[in-house]
Amino acid sequence: MPRYSLSLPLNLKKEAEDWAGKQKVSLNQFIMWAVAEKVGTLKQNLDDPDFPNITYQCGAAGVPCPVIRGTGVRVQTVVISHQQWGMDEDEIASEYDLDKKSVQQALGFYQVHQEEIDRDISSESRLEARHT
Repeated sequence: MPRYSLSLPLNLKKEAEDWAGKQKVSLNQFIMWAVAEKVGTLKQNLDDPDFPNITYQCGAAGVPCPVIRGTGVRVQTVVISHQQWGMDEDEIASEYDLDKKSVQQALGFYQVHQEEIDRDISSESRLEARHT
């Protein structure tokens, strides 16, 4: 396997080391795993070009989940905040440190992908109910 020199900001390296320790793997294994996961997600090409602020990330279970690009905030979190908690776009943006355009795109994405998001919300609700 070819070697590759990698420069990481100190705080990112420390966080990666912490996560690698929690996973009981070496830093090298953790970085290889993280890169493989990201490349695999990109290769799936699930992104909807009509919503450039929304992308998919694989969670711990390996299931792709739509999130606001660059934040990790799930679209379903924005939807729940809006629908169930009655928060408006400005409140959601403030609460999750997002720009309003990203909140609007998340809500628009929901309108187009409602079945998928509702299924995720329902599935998570059932899991929470079992553990409470």
